[in-house]
Amino acid sequence: MAETAHVGTLYGAIEHLPEGVVGEIIGGQLHTHPRPAGAHIGVAAGLFAEIAGPFYRGRGGPGGWWILAGPELHFRRDAEVLVPDIAGWHRERLPALPADQRFEVVPDWVCEVLSPSTASTDREIKMPIYARDGVAHAWLVDPKQQRLEAYARAGAEWRRIGTFTAAEPIRVAPFDAVAIAPPWV
Repeated sequence: MAETAHVGTLYGAIEHLPEGVVGEIIGGQLHTHPRPAGAHIGVAAGLFAEIAGPFYRGRGGPGGWWILAGPELHFRRDAEVLVPDIAGWHRERLPALPADQRFEVVPDWVCEVLSPSTASTDREIKMPIYARDGVAHAWLVDPKQQRLEAYARAGAEWRRIGTFTAAEPIRVAPFDAVAIAPPWV
C-alpha cells in the first residue's frame, strides 16, 4: 500500500508504524505491508542459515561478510529507505555495523523473498533502485514456485546469471564458493 506524504515527515511515519508493519520510502512515498507470513519467513530463515554459516561466520567457507536479515537501507538518508529480506556486505566495504538502524553503505547483495503482497514492488520498483544505487548482486526467491533467480548488475541494469528450481545444491555469485541448499528444501 502506498501513502503520499511530505518527504520530511515520511521517516517519522516509519518510526511510528504499529508493531508488525514494515515501512519503506520509495520514490517519495511511504509503502507499508504486514510482516511476512510463515512460509516467507521460513524460506528467508533457511537461506539466511545456509549463507551465514560459511560467509558471515566463516564455518566451511571464506567468511568476510556481514549477512543480515531485514536491514533498513538508506540510499538517501531518511528519504529513500528499502528493507530487503536479507542483505550482505563485504566487511572491507562495511568494517563495522552502524550504531543505529540506518545502513547507509550500499550492500553488495540483496535478497527479496517474494510474497503475493510484495512481489510486484520487489520486482518492478525495488530491483531498479538496487541496480541504480550500485548493489552488485540480487536474488529473488519465490517460495510458491520454488525458484531462485540470481542477478548481477551490468551498468544500471540487471543481467540474470541463473535460475534454480531443483532440490540440488546451488552455486551462484556472490556466494559460489560454497554450495547451498535451496531454501525451499
